[in-house]
Amino acid sequence: MNIHEYQAKELLAKFGVPVPAGHAAMSVEEAVDAAKQLPGPLYVVKAQIHAGGRGKGKFKELGPDAKGGVRLAKTLDEVRAHAAEMLGNTLVTIQTGEAGKQVQRLYVTDGVDIAKEFYLALLVDRASGRIAMVASTEGGMDIETVAHDTPEKIHTLDIDPATGFMPHHGRAVAAALGLTGDLAKQAANVAAKLYDAFLGTDASQIEINPLAVTDDGKLMVLDAKVGFDSNAMFRHKDLAELRDLTEEDEMEVEASKYDLAYIKLDGDIGCMVNGAGLAMATMDIIKLNGAFPANFLDVGGGASKEKVTAAFKIILADPAVKGILVNIFGGIMKCDIIADGIVAAAKEVDLKVPLVVRLEGTNVEQGKKILAESGLAIVPANDLGDAARKIVAEVQKAA
Repeated sequence: MNIHEYQAKELLAKFGVPVPAGHAAMSVEEAVDAAKQLPGPLYVVKAQIHAGGRGKGKFKELGPDAKGGVRLAKTLDEVRAHAAEMLGNTLVTIQTGEAGKQVQRLYVTDGVDIAKEFYLALLVDRASGRIAMVASTEGGMDIETVAHDTPEKIHTLDIDPATGFMPHHGRAVAAALGLTGDLAKQAANVAAKLYDAFLGTDASQIEINPLAVTDDGKLMVLDAKVGFDSNAMFRHKDLAELRDLTEEDEMEVEASKYDLAYIKLDGDIGCMVNGAGLAMATMDIIKLNGAFPANFLDVGGGASKEKVTAAFKIILADPAVKGILVNIFGGIMKCDIIADGIVAAAKEVDLKVPLVVRLEGTNVEQGKKILAESGLAIVPANDLGDAARKIVAEVQKAA
C-alpha cells in the first residue's frame, strides 16, 4: 500500500525525521490558507499523486509548455494560480504512462534554500533477508539513471535484524554521502530515525529524494515516498486509513474486497488461476504461444463459489480481454466449486469471449461434468500446454 507525500512526511515527522512545514489542500482556497500558515516568503506547491517524476511531468490539459507538478510561488496569488491549474487536471509523468493521473490533492510546503541534494532509501533486500539502506550523492536525479550511468555513486548497506541500526551504520551512511562534522552526525541521526520508521510501520520502502542540506547547515527531507507491506496492515489500522482508492486501479480495488490477488497487465488474455506460482507459469506459457496475459489473478487455495464468480466478473470488466484461460489445480480448492463459479459468472455477465478451462485435482470429474452440461461454449483442455495453445487459437479465430 502506498501513500501520498504529505502523508509520508507527517508520518516520518512522528519518528523525529526533519521535514519542512507543510499542509495538504483539497481546493484552491485550502491551498492559499495552507500558505498563510507558513513563514514564507517562498512556497512550494506540489501535486499529490502516487507517481514519481512530478516536477518534470506535464498536465494534459495545459499544453506542452506548462509547468510541471512541483512549482515555486513567491506570493499567495501565485499559490492560488498554481493550485487552480493543478487541481482537477491530469498530470502525466514518466511513471504514470500516457494516461496520467488526475490531481485531487495538493501539498503546500515552506520553501527551502538548498545547498546540496542527496538520495537515501530503505527497502527489503530479499537476497539477504535484511533491510538495505541505499545512499547516493546524486540526489534529485532519477536513481535509475544514476544506477545505469554511474553505479559507483550508489552505496548499499545491509543491516542485520539481530543487531538493528548501530552507530557504525550511521557513520557509513554519512561517509557514503560525503558528509563530515555536524552534518555527518545529522545524517546518522536521520538514517537511524528512518530505520525506526521502517520497522515501526512495517514499510516495504522508504525513499527520500532529495535529502537536502540547507544553506543554514540543516539536513532535511524534502520529498518522501513510502510504501507498506499490505499483509501487515492488520497491525496498523491507522495506516490503513491513509489508503487513497482513487489512486489505484478500479479492478484491483474491487478484487481486494474479495481478498483476490489481482494485477492488471497489458495483454488481451484474461487469466484465473489458483496459486501464485501456477499463475506465473500460466502467464509465461501464454507468452510462449505468442500472446500476452491481461492480468495476474490468483483466487487462492480455498475460494468459495462467490469468490470465483467475483474473480470472473473482474476479468471480464477489462475491455481489453478477448479471451479467458482458467487454470485450476484442485487441492484445497475443489474443481466442482470452481466449475460452479465459472458457470454462474458466465451466465450472469453474458459471456461473449472465448473461454478455455483446464481443471485438475480434487473433484475434477465432477467439475468437468458441470462445465460440459452448462450449455456454454467452454473449450476444455487436458493440460497447461494444451490450454495455452487453445486459448491463443480461439482468440485469433475470433479476431
